[in-house]
Amino acid sequence: MRITGLLLFILLSVCAAAQQKTVEIQYSKEQLQAKRKEIMDAINETQQQLDALKNDKKATMGQLRALQNKLAQRQNLIANINDEMQDIDNTIRSSSKEVDNLKQKLEQLKIRYAQSIRYAYETRSSYDMLAFLFSSTDFNDAMRRMKYLKKFRDFRKQQVEQIRTTQNQLQHKIGTLHAEKAQKDELLTSQQQQKQVLLQETNITNQVMQDLKGKESELLKQIESNRRTAAKVDKLITQIIEREIAKATKAAEEEDRKREAAEKKANATANATNSSNNNNTENNPPKVLPHSKPKTGGSQPLLLTPTDIALSSNFEGNKGKLYWPVEKGFISDHFGTHPHPIETKVMINNTGVDIQTSPGATVRAVFDGTVSTVLTMDGVKMVMIKHGNYFTVYNNLQSVSVSKEQQVKTNQPIGVVANDDNGEPTVKFAIYKANGKKGGSSNLNPELWLGKAH
Repeated sequence: MRITGLLLFILLSVCAAAQQKTVEIQYSKEQLQAKRKEIMDAINETQQQLDALKNDKKATMGQLRALQNKLAQRQNLIANINDEMQDIDNTIRSSSKEVDNLKQKLEQLKIRYAQSIRYAYETRSSYDMLAFLFSSTDFNDAMRRMKYLKKFRDFRKQQVEQIRTTQNQLQHKIGTLHAEKAQKDELLTSQQQQKQVLLQETNITNQVMQDLKGKESELLKQIESNRRTAAKVDKLITQIIEREIAKATKAAEEEDRKREAAEKKANATANATNSSNNNNTENNPPKVLPHSKPKTGGSQPLLLTPTDIALSSNFEGNKGKLYWPVEKGFISDHFGTHPHPIETKVMINNTGVDIQTSPGATVRAVFDGTVSTVLTMDGVKMVMIKHGNYFTVYNNLQSVSVSKEQQVKTNQPIGVVANDDNGEPTVKFAIYKANGKKGGSSNLNPELWLGKAH
């Protein structure tokens, strides 16, 4: 009896562990399905932008970048489908193993139940049961034998219930296994369809690239023009940040002078008080109040107030989670030095990222801050927002809805995107950090700061 109870406990524990594993696999499957939907939404957004660009003959570079982004998203989609299929394969293997275990368990339960029935049949005579009871040595022994007979009858009932439960579990798991195999078949079909679409889009992209390669001279002129414009903007941004650092340093130095004057006045009062007390002048010289001069022009020159300190800390704490400056779009030109998509021998150095979006899209502040600068250069507008000792730059705006020194909140509209030289509605977004009076500033990779969701 004890051995049977132990086996039952072990089987129930195994079933519970299998159910827990199934829950974990299901959660992973839901994550992959959500990711697939996210990629499909991104592909649809890019397709909408492609449809808008087809009417503009000047937007061939925009079409190319949108097609390249769409190809990358399509490849991600196929990779995600492969991950889903791998996950389903693991689930199918696990389910098949559970089905085999349940079949073995059911067979064992049936064998044990048959043994119990045979034993009950062999001892079915009332005379045998009475003989078993009356052969007791005393009354207590007889009571123990009666309890044994009752437990034996209950045990047979439990065996029947276990058989029914195991049969139900087996049928349910077989149904789940069939559903998983059907889902795998659907994913296989979807994978083949996506591969065919990927091949078609690759051919279209290659055709656009061939068309653009026939305009090498125009592209080189445009690349050089963009390079000069970018250098001019970078120089201007550096000058603005340096002015902010100088302004903060001057304010800190003025605060130092005020503090020193207050301390001198307090020390003079203390000296006058101590000199009037002749008994303590020789033995207790006047105490000078401690003065700790704050460092100005250090590694964080703009953190002058608790508000600035908290703002900068919050900005750093949201790395990888910042809102996008536009609701919809994709990164058409990445951060850093990389080859041009057509003229691969020509290197491009982007101090931020270019985000291609929809015509007339609203540009938003990615975090709370203060508008540091609003200016117009070469017919387009630029806004710089200060977040403690961090700065975000929004360039290539058609119109601006904020002014200098204005406080702005996260996702607050600050302007409308303009078309760049290629006719693409693109916002040029950058992040800078002030490194101190001697360190100047450094530009950061916005792709590491922006979140996944727009």
